[in-house]
Amino acid sequence: MGRVFEKRKHKMFARYAKMSKAFTKFGKEIHIAVKAGGTDPESNSRLRAIIANAKAANMPKANIDAAINRANNKDEKNFEEIAYEGKGPHGVAMIIETATDNPTRTIANLRSHFNKTGGQMMVSGSLDFLFERKGIFRIPTTGINPEEFELEMIDFGMEEMEDDGEGFYMISVPFTEFGAMQKALEERKIEITNAELQRIPTTSVELNEEQEAEFNKLMDRLDEDDDVTNVWHNLK
Repeated sequence: MGRVFEKRKHKMFARYAKMSKAFTKFGKEIHIAVKAGGTDPESNSRLRAIIANAKAANMPKANIDAAINRANNKDEKNFEEIAYEGKGPHGVAMIIETATDNPTRTIANLRSHFNKTGGQMMVSGSLDFLFERKGIFRIPTTGINPEEFELEMIDFGMEEMEDDGEGFYMISVPFTEFGAMQKALEERKIEITNAELQRIPTTSVELNEEQEAEFNKLMDRLDEDDDVTNVWHNLK
């Protein structure tokens, strides 16, 4: 009985830790969006998208409002969005997106993560070409005629629309069409349950089980770094 309780407690703490990490990430994204476009979601499309994502991750409204208020405080530190590039163990190409109030600390920590796991930080621009930036939207399938909808949305940059099998369509657009697609969906009163910019690898590498375990050690370190918001890689 004691072991079962300990196992459940460990799972519970792990879940809360993951949730806390997600809320911290959304808080930084809200901060950056407010600084760039103001506190009103109606006139700040980026803030609207982040709030929708945060709600989908069960971030309480009180936390969202608090993050907006903090960002509007002139005494608060500003966060910068900086993307770094590196090669993980066994040559896996990686792009690490960060939101930081201290780039010197962030780059020092990233170098430590890579050096201690057999990876290597790379010069900016050396690996970016291996990834395509895409806007990905998740919307409910309810009430949508897929054929008619696809024809209509092509004018707003839609490249693909796939049914995820869970009652949602996943729509992909070029990075440059993200705002146009968001506006088109909102104008049609279509609920956006998630909207984000992703980096999709154009090629991939395959590792054996032992090599993948070594790569995951780096991923674990990056996952625990509060400055890191997203990690993209080309491991198959």
